[in-house]
Amino acid sequence: MLAFLEWAQRSVNTYLFMMQAQGILIRDNMRTIGAQVYEQVVRSAYAKRNSSVNDSDYPLDLNHSETFLQTTTFLPEDFTYFANHTCPERLPSMKGPIDINMSEIAMDDIHEIFSKDPAIKLGGHWKPSDCMPRWKVAILIPFRNRHEHLPVLLRHLIPMLQRQRLRFAFYVVEQVGTQPFNRAMLFNVGFQEAMKDLDWDCLIFHDVDHIPESDRNYYGCGQMPRHFATKLDKYMYLLPYTEFFGGVSGLTVEQFRKINGFPNAFWGWGGEDDDLWNRVQNAGYSVSRPEGDTGKYKSIPHHHRGEVQFLGRYALLRKSKERQGLDGLNNLNYFANITYDALYKNITVNLTPELAQLAPIRTEDFYISSLIWLANAGTPLKTQGKWKNVPSQIAVTLEGRGCRACHLQNEPVQSVTGS
Repeated sequence: MLAFLEWAQRSVNTYLFMMQAQGILIRDNMRTIGAQVYEQVVRSAYAKRNSSVNDSDYPLDLNHSETFLQTTTFLPEDFTYFANHTCPERLPSMKGPIDINMSEIAMDDIHEIFSKDPAIKLGGHWKPSDCMPRWKVAILIPFRNRHEHLPVLLRHLIPMLQRQRLRFAFYVVEQVGTQPFNRAMLFNVGFQEAMKDLDWDCLIFHDVDHIPESDRNYYGCGQMPRHFATKLDKYMYLLPYTEFFGGVSGLTVEQFRKINGFPNAFWGWGGEDDDLWNRVQNAGYSVSRPEGDTGKYKSIPHHHRGEVQFLGRYALLRKSKERQGLDGLNNLNYFANITYDALYKNITVNLTPELAQLAPIRTEDFYISSLIWLANAGTPLKTQGKWKNVPSQIAVTLEGRGCRACHLQNEPVQSVTGS
């Protein structure tokens, strides 16, 4: 009965969103059609007015849809770069739309296809030889019972990343056992294991059922965390909501450590990507997204087949800021079984809530640990009221918008919260 109610709730939510999305899409299409008609009228009038001068097209930019807007210039085909130079981000090999093939394919067939490339090493490691990669990228894929999806993803991602001249490797983090799927905790495990292999500087958190439609969706990192999958076909290529951070996202190693990774407390699907958004905001970052249609993805159906919805996610999300310094990389424990495929490293774990417990703590201990985490994260702080039983050796120096340091002080400390 509970399973039926969960299925019904998901179905109703999906239906309501699709109806809303359809209305938005119709309005957008009408605006686009109107803009195109207007453009043709102006184009015709402009051409007629200048027909006695020349036959050239009008120089005005009348594109009104982001679909047609091209603000990023890619290098020409004859551009030359050298092995001792850093690879550009906008290479001529990045053409844009990818020929998507969603048909199932056996992993053995994928092995055969890529076995012809001697540059692909055990575990799926690859790096360019004609330039120095700008980013060393670890692709982390949370996984359970999606054996038909993984080869489809690799069939598209490997050639795309090679065209982008990134150094990369794949880490498939597989959950076994009877506990509900914990996507976020799998990402934390994958991060810890990946960093044992190489000093990666960019992390891509990638659902196995998301297939990029453009190779200009550059899988490097930047000064701000990146949300790649902004337009998913199952959502009619619309962003479900402004804070949506699911599907495919990327952070530098420094950023990921600063936010204390993903939360470990989300058992079942839903909510962990919203918590990640909160963590990013709490640490003072904003989220960047690709322009126009570059962030389009196709989704392989049945992503949540057999996985229960996490009904407690809203209660956890309300406490995101308080939990951030206590739940994540710093309370993660696991036991991993490591195996190597020709194209990825497989990290198998049996996750249980006991592996990421929050130890019972006193109020003042919670205050101190949160304070230290906020200070280390550079979060702006402000004083409000006084705490009675806070050890006097902890204090905060405030300067400008940020906390400069935590230091010893003999006087009782005031309560400090994020601004």
